[in-house]
Amino acid sequence: MDIIVFFAGLAIALFVAAFIAKRRFGLLGLALAAGSILSTIWSFDAGLVVSSIGIVPSGPLTTAVTLCIIVLLPAVVLLFHGYTYKNLFARIVGSLLFTVLALAFLIEPLGYALSLQGVGAEAYKWLLANKDIIISIALVLAVVDLFFTKPASPLIEKKSKK
Repeated sequence: MDIIVFFAGLAIALFVAAFIAKRRFGLLGLALAAGSILSTIWSFDAGLVVSSIGIVPSGPLTTAVTLCIIVLLPAVVLLFHGYTYKNLFARIVGSLLFTVLALAFLIEPLGYALSLQGVGAEAYKWLLANKDIIISIALVLAVVDLFFTKPASPLIEKKSKK
């Protein structure tokens, strides 16, 4: 049950951050994918570097937190830059998709650090089994969202009426 409460809190935090930032899901989704690839490449080395600094002791928690930070870092950077949504419904849907995709990318690293028992273990197994489907659908939606992004148009001088 602890894992369900933890994921609910994390989901709320991710949703609120994306909703307040008003950023489009397409770029944020691809940034999460880039972070996931980086965390896969750096998985062993990142945990060693963080534990060798001495801030936190080495162990599965250190590695899990490090991998989570690596997954989220590109998207967090882009929360402050990029295209935005103009209406409320699009912001809600984009924030919800960002939250679902981020949780799908974070399910495996967080599973190493959290104790899994009872209902939480069953929910974790279900999410882990369906992770690839969730990620695939969300990334396709992220690319589709990029097609709906309109670049900023340069300021056009209006003809003044005299």
